[in-house]
Amino acid sequence: MLDFAIQTKGLTRMFGDFTAVDHITFNVKQGEIFGFLGANGAGKTTAMKMLTGLLTPTSGEARVSGRDVYTEAESIKKNIGYMSQKFSLYDDLTAEENIRFYGGVYGIQPHELSQKAEELLERTGLIEERKKLVKDLPLGWKQKLAFSIAILHHPNIVFLDEPTGGVDPVTRRQFWEQIYEVSEQGITVFVTTHYMDEAEYCDRISIMVDGRMDALGTPAELKQEHSAETIEEVFIKLARSAKRGGG
Repeated sequence: MLDFAIQTKGLTRMFGDFTAVDHITFNVKQGEIFGFLGANGAGKTTAMKMLTGLLTPTSGEARVSGRDVYTEAESIKKNIGYMSQKFSLYDDLTAEENIRFYGGVYGIQPHELSQKAEELLERTGLIEERKKLVKDLPLGWKQKLAFSIAILHHPNIVFLDEPTGGVDPVTRRQFWEQIYEVSEQGITVFVTTHYMDEAEYCDRISIMVDGRMDALGTPAELKQEHSAETIEEVFIKLARSAKRGGG
């Protein structure tokens, strides 16, 4: 098993004269729950696109699951899991059809996929809803299904882009129980969130400001370093220094 799921050094992305991501350097251990925080416009979306093979860096180094972001971007895409706030599911397909579609995308062989689909439906409590269109499922079930599909091929790392946006606190807590289970299986979880209470659940977090990584450490370390009671206080202190805003 890899020691690090993600390794970066001086990772930078420019759009013309604008530096969206400014020489960030960090490593994420295999099996770690890593929180990636930042206000809108801080650069975290651009950084995530580089790490998932969707955007080529301007300069710097990065490896994801041991693969180079410059030369092995396609391999990275096939060997990670990804879930966005929009759940990454097709509303006009049933729960079972979504599982089989993404299983095919991930290259899982048909006989293995049938078994994995049954296991997933049973584990998520969706056996009786397997023929329901996703658009007709409650939001919490959609979320659970999308996350389970994102790790169907047991990737080394799963990227979660604001996965709990718009759901109630109880459902958010249940989702984090899923994250803990996945982490215990050795899968690295790289998660962005606007909910500062969720940051407290992470093993380590980073906070981006104006394209820079201005904080990195465990929640306890950052609260001590900034003389704060909560991560939200730390975030507000750092965000005040931001010179740019927007999406």
